[in-house]
Amino acid sequence: MQNIIMPMHEFFMGMNQLELINRAPGFFKYQPHNVAAHSWKVTQIAQFLADVESQNGASINWQSVYEKALNHDYTERFIGDIKTPVKYATSTLRSMLADVEDSMTENFIKTEIPRQFQSAYTRRLGEGKDGSIEGQILSIADKVDLMYEAYGELEKFNPEPVFVNIFQSSLEALAEFKHMASVKYIATDILPDIFSEDFINKDLLYDLAKSLLPDFAAAENK
Repeated sequence: MQNIIMPMHEFFMGMNQLELINRAPGFFKYQPHNVAAHSWKVTQIAQFLADVESQNGASINWQSVYEKALNHDYTERFIGDIKTPVKYATSTLRSMLADVEDSMTENFIKTEIPRQFQSAYTRRLGEGKDGSIEGQILSIADKVDLMYEAYGELEKFNPEPVFVNIFQSSLEALAEFKHMASVKYIATDILPDIFSEDFINKDLLYDLAKSLLPDFAAAENK
């Protein structure tokens, strides 16, 4: 029997595969997270952060916000969620992994996406964390969800040191966007609630947040 490719079939099946890819693989977790759930959470966070930016005068392309957030990790179905220490071990390895992912994504679009939709999915499955306001919102939203995944383990007193490292790296990444209204909101209205709770290495991370985010430090010093 001839094998006929069903339009968009492989793309839709890929969403089921994303439910089976666990984040932060190889570490004990009280609450596992998968890539599909992460994409949904990042979209919810990005939606709110875009509201904050919009209320502070930014012009937002809402289609771009949703497309970038929903699809930003879809290509992990091809190579999985590689442990961060491995992924960033060397710039050469990181570049090689990116090349493999780009090549597999390009081939997937050409062979599995109907031609009339290929340009749209080339845009959607490309690197979303660019210099646009929407790309910066995606970068922030991704780190906020990562921070909350780590926080969920730290407040359960998970002894795995990786979650302290993840929380720390999330704060460092947010500091790169500290000029943005959405990060200022996180610093003044979200982080104080997080640090009002008790969790492993709270004092260390609290001091780090104050040193990295001036708006958080100012809010705490009032």
